[in-house]
Amino acid sequence: LLQGKLFDSTVTDEGTWTLEDRQLIRIVLMKTNRDAGNCWTSLLESDYAADPWVQDQMQRKLTLERFQRENPGFDFSGAEISGNYSKGGPDFSSLEK
Repeated sequence: LLQGKLFDSTVTDEGTWTLEDRQLIRIVLMKTNRDAGNCWTSLLESDYAADPWVQDQMQRKLTLERFQRENPGFDFSGAEISGNYSKGGPDFSSLEK
């Protein structure tokens, strides 16, 4: 079905697959590194690239999730990300709190 090397590593025990209607195989993989700066650009190193719009939406979502984890007291429901959010967005870890 698929041949090649995955874009990055996955958690072996968390992978599952199902056969639906005897026609569709659905494979679910859990990435090892799930932070906002590690958004896969494709499933395999050389194949199955993500659509650019989908890639953009994934990076926005992962960056917003990162901000939520880093700022637990803030309500991010309804928030939208704009600006520099590729590779997980800006790093604020060096700023004083």
